[in-house]
Amino acid sequence: MKPGTRLKSAACDTEVMVIRSGDGTIECGGAPMGEAKPAEPAPLSPDFSAGTLMGKRYVDADGKYELLCVKPGKGSLSVDGVALVIKDAKPLPASD
Repeated sequence: MKPGTRLKSAACDTEVMVIRSGDGTIECGGAPMGEAKPAEPAPLSPDFSAGTLMGKRYVDADGKYELLCVKPGKGSLSVDGVALVIKDAKPLPASD
């Protein structure tokens, strides 16, 4: 999957833009994400229902995946069943 690809959740309203990705399956709400929204929505997994926040970047522990949330929803992002976390903002340099 190349950077700039827009993915839609099959379980909720979440949409993300791929910034960086590896070989795994990107999921939202426990269901795989795709470039087109399916006609029949997938069930939202209770384990992945914490929601996504618009404008936040989500990353994995290894730094292989980075996704930008462009439309929030009820599902949580994961890769192959491992939850992604919100990327911390870099602190600004001190100006003493």
